[in-house]
Amino acid sequence: MSAPKKSSLELFRLKKTLDMLTKKEGSHTELITLYIPPGKQISDAINLLRDEYGTASNIKSNVTRKNVLDAIVKVQQRLKLFKDPGENGIVIFAGALPQEGGGPGTERMETYVIVPPEPIKLFLYRCDNRFHTEHLQEMLREKETYGILLVDASDATIATLQGKRLEIVRQMYSGVAGKTRAGGQSARRYERLREMQLNEYFTRVGQHANEIFLPIENLKGIILAGPGPTKYDFQKGDYLNYQLKNKILDVVDTAYVEEQGIKEVVDKAPEIMKKVRYIEEKQIMQKFLYEVGHDTGFITYGEAEVRQALQAGAVRVLLLSESLDTQRVTVKCSACGYSEQETVKAQNMVTFEQNLAGKPCPKCQAPSLAVAEKMDIVDDLAQLAEYSSTEVEVISTETEEGQMLKNAFGGIAAMLRFKMQT
Repeated sequence: MSAPKKSSLELFRLKKTLDMLTKKEGSHTELITLYIPPGKQISDAINLLRDEYGTASNIKSNVTRKNVLDAIVKVQQRLKLFKDPGENGIVIFAGALPQEGGGPGTERMETYVIVPPEPIKLFLYRCDNRFHTEHLQEMLREKETYGILLVDASDATIATLQGKRLEIVRQMYSGVAGKTRAGGQSARRYERLREMQLNEYFTRVGQHANEIFLPIENLKGIILAGPGPTKYDFQKGDYLNYQLKNKILDVVDTAYVEEQGIKEVVDKAPEIMKKVRYIEEKQIMQKFLYEVGHDTGFITYGEAEVRQALQAGAVRVLLLSESLDTQRVTVKCSACGYSEQETVKAQNMVTFEQNLAGKPCPKCQAPSLAVAEKMDIVDDLAQLAEYSSTEVEVISTETEEGQMLKNAFGGIAAMLRFKMQT
């Protein structure tokens, strides 16, 4: 049974974390990456780290040696919190990292534990000047299965594509006579026989495609391909099950048939697959825009309005633009405990914190205000959404509708369960 599909919010959060980790660089070779696959004993990883600790004790540079040893200890401490790696495994990143705007000497130990979106297959330890996120980055690519059906008059090939894993499942030869007429037969009779053979061949291809594709739970779509017009004849007929026919994403021209033709399709597939999420996003946004256009009262937008609707449990679907670059900041007074929250653009954060210095507390007037907590606005609103079982959709800016969410509605909008009192 396949793992449940990750929501757009979960994938957005993981992508953001990995993007941040990918940009981090150590001063020397002292950042640790550890991948532990499901089924591997935690004790095996701890033993490996113990050996690496012994090796790292011989590093000549005092600073590098200390940083590597500290990072190994941090990873060991985190591992002791787990009985086993779980269904998908565990990935741990740890190391002394220079702080923003600082150079050597500003390093601070940071540790990150990630549960992968699907089972990892490798047991990996690396000590480098960067974190090895590439194996997790690969998992973020579309992992749903796509069907590839290559058809021409001479043969057909059926394949599946999941991530980078391509499997040619079946190849069939048509047995259909060529277009050149055999001697002694009338042209009309020959053409009629050829059409019967083609129909029988198409029926066979359709049956095999139905047997292969219908049982696939997470089949996202089918790419129909082949040289010449035969693929269109196949598409027009009722050879494929109607459920599969509705899943045809694109019809692609190839120069070749069989394996070489499949590889041609795979080269073109990323752009076709990319369209799938775009289509989903467009459909979500079009539902929202329908409500806007018909003034039904079942939508709201803007941070304050959406926040109020979330707190009232009125939101059915929360729409957030992935381009949002703001933080929800909690400001506290260390003298009297007064606190307030504000939303601040990321690029204004330094100025905001500087302006707090010496500013009197609204409650006790003491100049003791400071930022106590920062949270990405997407995580902040998503947390509110979780309390009322609200569906959260993170929308890209790749579509016209996604751009509209960002520019016309401020990147924050909602479809409601019930109308809000105004």
